[in-house]
Amino acid sequence: MNRELIAVIDQIGREKGIDKAKVIGAVEAALQTAAKKRFGQGENIQVEIDSKTGEINVISVKRIVESVTNPKAEISLHEAQRVDSGAEVGDEIGSVIEMDELGRIAAQTAKQVIFQKVREAEWEAVQKEYATRQGDLINGIILGQERRNYLVDLGKTEAILPVQEQIPRESYRRGDRVKAYLLEVRRTPKDVQVILSRTHPQFVCKLFELEVPEVSEKIVEIKGVVREPGDRTKIAVASREKAVDPVGACVGIKGSRVQAVVRELRGEKIDIIAWTSDPRVFIAEALNPASIEKVGIDEEKKSALVVVADSQLSLAIGKNGQNVRLAAKLTGWKIDIISATEYEKEKVERDKEIKAALAEEAEAQREQEEAAQAQREVEANLTSDEAAGQPDGLTAG
Repeated sequence: MNRELIAVIDQIGREKGIDKAKVIGAVEAALQTAAKKRFGQGENIQVEIDSKTGEINVISVKRIVESVTNPKAEISLHEAQRVDSGAEVGDEIGSVIEMDELGRIAAQTAKQVIFQKVREAEWEAVQKEYATRQGDLINGIILGQERRNYLVDLGKTEAILPVQEQIPRESYRRGDRVKAYLLEVRRTPKDVQVILSRTHPQFVCKLFELEVPEVSEKIVEIKGVVREPGDRTKIAVASREKAVDPVGACVGIKGSRVQAVVRELRGEKIDIIAWTSDPRVFIAEALNPASIEKVGIDEEKKSALVVVADSQLSLAIGKNGQNVRLAAKLTGWKIDIISATEYEKEKVERDKEIKAALAEEAEAQREQEEAAQAQREVEANLTSDEAAGQPDGLTAG
């Protein structure tokens, strides 16, 4: 069994990349625990495995004392000197426990420890490799479905595509190839889980990096992306070189590049928008495909009022408010949309209100002026009366 144990450890070390010394150390610790269970927890038992021959030595170590009070941990000087004539009080002496008593336990323990170490080594290898690839695009093959979650073969390990990370209405069969975003590498007590996503906004970014050289080369920068998976995505792009049109680069000749992304997303609509620091222009562009007539903004409240032609109102708002909702997320502004007719109606009402307010103000001002004039006239009359009552010829003496 001893040589077989070393042979197994050597083989595992080569195939799985596990440090041989770590496995031997783990087997020693496990055998030590097994021996203590067999001979009592009070025993001071040490286990050593020869890394070359596989020979296992199980030794019970006891302290030499004058008078024994704990037989499991102590030995008398007289007994110790029968084994080693040079033994002295305070020294430790070991006695070998025959492996015949631990043979079956050793075999089972070694098997369990090696199995556990193999799994741990595989988990560490998976975690080390895929943790560095977190946020990357990854390819796999569908193995099957478990509780609506897809199991995906990545080659060295299996990944999970959870139901909440799946694009609505898409389905796969065993053997289908799938492309996904590596969302997370999660260590659990039982294993390492590699979590994939096809709904994350960054999945769209990675697809554009794959299809558009200008994006992968950082000539065109993706400034923002929002999406409602399976329905619509809005992506804002800017160019670092004046000669490169960011929208045109992402669309491609006859739409070839963006259509490749759309196919991967199972027909999800994609609006590619030129990013600009001017909020009015950016908001107008973000409401694509609707045509915008006017944009008014309140920078303090970071809100915008957008005016569109009557025929463009439903398009600007989108189905169930989706278009304006995505535009608001992309720009970071609160957006209210009204039709041109409604705007003109409100404008007329506002003009009436303004005229009425001005008329009221003018009337109030006229009344104030009349009151002031009347006050001046009263004061003038009082002054005239006082002057008329002064005696004639009275002078200061």
